[in-house]
Amino acid sequence: MVKTYDLLVVGGGINGAGIARDAAGRGLSVLLVEQRDLASATSSNSTKLIHGGLRYLEHYEFRLVREALQEREVLLAAAPHIIWPLTFVLPHHRGLRPKWMLRAGLFLYDHLAKRKRLPASRSLSLAGTPEGAPLNSDFTSGFSYSDCWVDDARLVVLNAQDAQVRGAEICTRTQCKTLVRHHDHWNAELSYEDGSKRSVKARAVVNAAGPWVTQMVENAGLGNKAAGLRLVKGSHIVVPRIHDHEHCYIFQNGDGRIAFAIPYQRDYTLIGTTDIAYSSDPAQVKISDQEVDYLLELVNGYLAKPLCRDDVVWDYAGVRPLYDDKNANASAVTRDYVFDLDTGDSQTAPAILSIYGGKITTYRRLAEHAMQKLAPVLGNSAPDWTATATLPGGDMADGDFDRFIGDMQAKYDWVPEPLLARLARCYGTAMTKILGDATSMSQLGQELAPNLYEVELHYLMANEWACTAEDVLWRRTKLGLGMQPDQVEAIQNWFAAQTRLDRAAQ
Repeated sequence: MVKTYDLLVVGGGINGAGIARDAAGRGLSVLLVEQRDLASATSSNSTKLIHGGLRYLEHYEFRLVREALQEREVLLAAAPHIIWPLTFVLPHHRGLRPKWMLRAGLFLYDHLAKRKRLPASRSLSLAGTPEGAPLNSDFTSGFSYSDCWVDDARLVVLNAQDAQVRGAEICTRTQCKTLVRHHDHWNAELSYEDGSKRSVKARAVVNAAGPWVTQMVENAGLGNKAAGLRLVKGSHIVVPRIHDHEHCYIFQNGDGRIAFAIPYQRDYTLIGTTDIAYSSDPAQVKISDQEVDYLLELVNGYLAKPLCRDDVVWDYAGVRPLYDDKNANASAVTRDYVFDLDTGDSQTAPAILSIYGGKITTYRRLAEHAMQKLAPVLGNSAPDWTATATLPGGDMADGDFDRFIGDMQAKYDWVPEPLLARLARCYGTAMTKILGDATSMSQLGQELAPNLYEVELHYLMANEWACTAEDVLWRRTKLGLGMQPDQVEAIQNWFAAQTRLDRAAQ
């Protein structure tokens, strides 16, 4: 028998996972399908910031910036383990934006939305300070302001987890091959990684396929109704740590763009991003040599000790599926989200809501607005609820991460500090599900790579849809950076062995 859902969500990035969570919390039956792994495209290749977008003020995107600034506080409270405050240092470049303009922009940034946890911006003297130490002597003054860091891929997984807890069905490695509209439902043909197929019905569809959003519109037979999509590539490089403190830098460039230099994984600095028009396969996106050179040249204009290509230890690129506002400058294309709701030719026809654009920062509001759009279609009058709800692992007293980790150190005093700190940051209160009643390291199973034990892999398979070493090393954790080939192979072999055990048990 073909199962009918209230809502079929196509796409397991941050927008799809956020909508699935919101819809499930309103009592709707939800199916989310993702053709690869959760957060396997755009949502794991961001600059990893929860921020208002200071430079968007120059493009007069005040609504977007205000909404994003409001969301910083909401998301900090929802997931204090994977989101935390970060101080940004903005050196004043005499040849670029004048001080009065920077000060005015930061004044707006401070006052467009209420702040509870994040301090206001302030002027800085950089000479002889830790903030000024990595910079060349030309930069003697600047400003600081606050935004937040986020583990982007984990944010997606936590939303999917919460959606599942609230009744949603999450199917990764599942492609929506076709969508056929009938008078009162959609019929979707799904194809699984093992070659098996399944048909489902849905009263409405959310097309959150990101870079593949127009492809899904065409699959639904609505190609002539597709809104404009603008693909923009953003690339990043990672280098050994360029400074000793925990602040982030924001560097201006002569072309009007900016780049961030962010502390990353203790020993590294993350530098990005670029904005390049993109027209190839989103699944094959890679950083170009020209982008590497661009980022190095930009940051070297500020650093006392220049970086070179040999310093780059890792790089990644993602494709932003932006709404095409016809702006000739890829950097100036709006980051705001746009909904395209198609309700067919009759009042009873099932709807499809396609999503263009959006930022990780505003994903929760996007999901809320999407459900408000769909409420009349689905006859659902449940109230908005996500603004005050924590995400899995975030339910720690007063959102106080420092107190939480102190409690965990007392409870698991036999766990080495680097492992305990990583588990706390990745899983928050859910780390107790991994460590359980263990009282010694020997009870965590084999150490397949530094600080990665079998007990964690079992948890990720059972609770976070992890199927491969890549899922674990680059999305559920960031342990792939610095991992040796033999260690990666050991994890691959572990997953292969689990697959064989599962087959034998069937």
